[in-house]
Amino acid sequence: MRQVLVYVGTYTRRGSEGIYTCTLDMSTGALRPLAATGGLSDPSFLALDPRRRRLYAVSEVDQFEGQPGGGVGAYAIAPDTGALTPLNRVGSGGTWPCHISVEATGRHALVANYRDGRVAMLPILSDGRLGPASHAVQHEGSSVHPQRQAGPHAHSITPDPGNRYALAADLGLDQVLVYRMDLAAGQLRAADPPHIAIKAGSGPRHLDFHPSRRFVYLINEIGSTMAALAYDETRGTLHEQQTLSTLPAGYEGVSHCADVHVAPSGRFLYGSNRGHDSIVIYALDAAGRMTLVGLEPTRGKNPRNFAIDPTGTFLLAANQDSDNIVTFRIDPDTGKLSYTGHEASISMPVCLKVVPMASGSGR
Repeated sequence: MRQVLVYVGTYTRRGSEGIYTCTLDMSTGALRPLAATGGLSDPSFLALDPRRRRLYAVSEVDQFEGQPGGGVGAYAIAPDTGALTPLNRVGSGGTWPCHISVEATGRHALVANYRDGRVAMLPILSDGRLGPASHAVQHEGSSVHPQRQAGPHAHSITPDPGNRYALAADLGLDQVLVYRMDLAAGQLRAADPPHIAIKAGSGPRHLDFHPSRRFVYLINEIGSTMAALAYDETRGTLHEQQTLSTLPAGYEGVSHCADVHVAPSGRFLYGSNRGHDSIVIYALDAAGRMTLVGLEPTRGKNPRNFAIDPTGTFLLAANQDSDNIVTFRIDPDTGKLSYTGHEASISMPVCLKVVPMASGSGR
């Protein structure tokens, strides 16, 4: 695998043209932008369908095509070049959509709408286009932070590896809500129990599953912590095992977490700190517990999301406020990151999705 594709979601407020298609050189780590696809305001977060034939992007706005709320765009992916062709756009089922995922059958997209705390399920038609939301759930409640947690703020919704449940991290409620996905009806039904409470003031944001499917790692934006949760995929239940800081001891500056990913090997865990502007690195043991390895500066400002290529060779950090994406090589034995010297300039990068190019592509 000489090259892989990287799709970059952005905010279009400072010169970005939309969604960028790039290639990543798997020998050097060099990231090269190829094209930009416009037409959608603030296409911040992206998702791929299971067959990697379609790409879906939220439009993180509060007015979409003249109506209140945000939007979602669907795109076809050219198998030879990775070029994007717009298919259609629909409402997101809420306001300021900030996260989207696609469940394993490829028949439904799941969207978390931050501003009003609503999660929604949208049907995906046979040609890849999106239908209007088939179901939306309004979260209710608040938590302790007077500004950030005065109401619900759904920040992500992620199907589990067994494709039975979807886990929604709500920053405003300090909860991870668990839904049973009714794929036949296109609905999200509360599991039993319906949620797990996280320490007050933590602000849950994103989560990732361990390859063993037995553990979930939750990054908390406000509290700058990482939580290791045991997961029972037969019942959709979570149990908190351990929580560690994502920041160095004694750090007194302002910082907020953003993204979290487990390495493909399952041996290491990574999270991004915005403010401290670093990637925190943990080693994982057989019981799913974390041990701090260290922190690596991202060589930019406000690292939003990041991505690890499918082989676990490179980590790419999207620095939103310095308009650069930086490539690091992952040490397979220690999990530590080393700067490759390669950076790509893209305005306000937010989300990165890495996918192998189709076999036989000449690019």
